[in-house]
Amino acid sequence: MGQSVRIIPLNLKGPRYAALRDRLRDGQQEAARVWNDSMGYHRDQRQAGNGWPNRNDLHQFTKGRYKLHSQAIQRTAYQLLANIDATIERRRKEPASRKWLKLPWREKRFMPLSWPAQAVKYNPDTRRMILPMGHGRKSIVLSGLDLDADRIGAVSIVWAHPGYELHIAAADPIAPPAPGMKKATIDLGIIHLATVADDAGNALVVSGRGIRAIKRHRDKKMRQMQRRQARCQKGSKRWRKVQAKKNRLRARARRQVRDLRHKATRQVIDWCVAQGVGEIYIGNPNGVHGGSGKKQNRRTSQWEYGTDIRYLSEKAGKAGIQSSNGDERGTSSHCPECRRRHKARGREWRCPGCGFRGHRDVVGAVNMHRLAYDSKVTFPRRSDVTYLRPGPLRKPRASASSIRPDTGPSGAIASTRTEAFFKPALSAPPDRGILGSSILRGAQAPCRVSG
Repeated sequence: MGQSVRIIPLNLKGPRYAALRDRLRDGQQEAARVWNDSMGYHRDQRQAGNGWPNRNDLHQFTKGRYKLHSQAIQRTAYQLLANIDATIERRRKEPASRKWLKLPWREKRFMPLSWPAQAVKYNPDTRRMILPMGHGRKSIVLSGLDLDADRIGAVSIVWAHPGYELHIAAADPIAPPAPGMKKATIDLGIIHLATVADDAGNALVVSGRGIRAIKRHRDKKMRQMQRRQARCQKGSKRWRKVQAKKNRLRARARRQVRDLRHKATRQVIDWCVAQGVGEIYIGNPNGVHGGSGKKQNRRTSQWEYGTDIRYLSEKAGKAGIQSSNGDERGTSSHCPECRRRHKARGREWRCPGCGFRGHRDVVGAVNMHRLAYDSKVTFPRRSDVTYLRPGPLRKPRASASSIRPDTGPSGAIASTRTEAFFKPALSAPPDRGILGSSILRGAQAPCRVSG
């Protein structure tokens, strides 16, 4: 059974939230101290030849030494063990990585505050969530959260520049059986985020131009603000204003790109389900960086194909589709009919030998069937290729919704529109705060923080 993560931005700006920000900062520094001490203890035990510490050893080492909830301490220490296990597993699967892949060694200044599911208290009637900070310390109380109490897993408070985010893990239901017996391959790209071709002569092309435009606009604005900031004295009031604008621009672009990537990968999996695909192979374009010119190198360096692979694998698993990924080298440079090697120019692939013509990315996806399943498939006709866009950045404006719980003695009501990337107005009592719009893979829900 997998998990989904609900991300809720915390709007903790202004002097009224200064005390809460200080508590969160101190908690993150304490969590970093847990990580650093556990990492040093693990290293010392390895070097002394006493064997590699396990969970019980780290539990005894960290017990009663830190100003955090006991289970939050254990979760941070266990995360170190999980990172070590992942490193060892990758070293085993990829022997070449042993030259550069190290066990965790870098000390951290801050770590996310994490609580396991059994330490989180949530009341669906009052919509309040209590996150304990340990004996004798004030808990963090979040109110206005409309959640399913049966699907709340681990909870974390993460710093995502320029503010905090609340991450809530939700257990997914049991995956349904495979929708069919067909096989499909996925070719990832920048202009077209994903191109899918099944073994029945059908194909799907999902555009990635929207994501590329967002990044290009961000880079252009960042250059302008960087030149403006270079004329200011570092640390001055004007310098800090420009820096705040840069932080907001980065955060907005990150949210928009994440939203479009989720929508695009969702369209891919929905298409596979509709076509009866039961197994997919995702091409991993490792090795495409460098040697392509300044502009193209910048585009490829910003290409988040690892995130696309992860999103596709997770969504495929929830739909009951088996997924795997591997090498795709040579799939875009060979003719699917005569196998002649040719470097394509433009978006249409033209073979100088047999005269074949077809969509460049569809050629790569079709040729991938030879690598993944050792089979040749029929190249899709133009009428059998579906072209889709991930969708608009914003959802249609919804009616305002009021938040009435925990309004304090003044009885003030905080309102916000459930709209993607909308910044709600602050209208809360002095001792309360408002969270920004939440994102559950694109869904929004307002809530409130206190404590």
